[in-house]
Amino acid sequence: MTFNKVEKIFSPIEQNRVSQEVEMQIETLILEGVLRVSDKLPSERELSKSMKVSRPILRTALASLEARGLISIKHGGGAYIADIIGTIFAEPVVDLIGRNAKAKADYLEYRKEIEGLAAEMAATRATPADKELLKKIMQEMKDAHQAKNAERESKADVEFHSAIGECTHNIILIHTLRSCYALFSDDVFFNRMVIYEEIKSRQVLLDQHEAIYNAIIAGDSALAARAAREHITYIEKMTKDIKRKDTWQEVSQQRLALREG
Repeated sequence: MTFNKVEKIFSPIEQNRVSQEVEMQIETLILEGVLRVSDKLPSERELSKSMKVSRPILRTALASLEARGLISIKHGGGAYIADIIGTIFAEPVVDLIGRNAKAKADYLEYRKEIEGLAAEMAATRATPADKELLKKIMQEMKDAHQAKNAERESKADVEFHSAIGECTHNIILIHTLRSCYALFSDDVFFNRMVIYEEIKSRQVLLDQHEAIYNAIIAGDSALAARAAREHITYIEKMTKDIKRKDTWQEVSQQRLALREG
């Protein structure tokens, strides 16, 4: 989120101008998913002006938020939203489940159910602003596809699913999905770029995302849920196929090495 866009989301604190109220407003923006990890807060001058509080009160509030691990203040570099989502899965646990075949399968099973629910809720709860954001992400995905840029397309994929979670307006679901997609973005469970580098898969994925998008825009909750689950079913199949091909490649290389040896 850019600096200019961030400063517009803060509102004046008219009554009892105390640091706790400043703190609560920023907390709510984080909790509701408006402010994301690494988003930079406006400068002290701009923030105190937007919220109509003194800079000493603002500093007290920011210091408290930093002490609680919600923001990170870099001296001379401003304040940023801390990576609170990544801490849901501890690094040793991420390493363990990333090495376990059943955990990978369970991850996709989990995604199938939770994304089906998210798409269903998004279809009935998405506001005009939510739909406008989905439209922009969908267009970015199409542009990346047209440009044959697998990296851009994959990034838009994560943004698309994250935005659907936000459309649910359910705080727990928003943060649960963000934690889930943090693992997806970091390729903990599988290398998503392998799927996007296959021409056939890229077209199928684009069509599936568009089907989910159209159902949400139309407000068809049943269709949105079905389209989301079918999308993950396809990912499950592709993941198994890629694993099988990798095994074939490993075995064939062993045969070749043995004969050449």
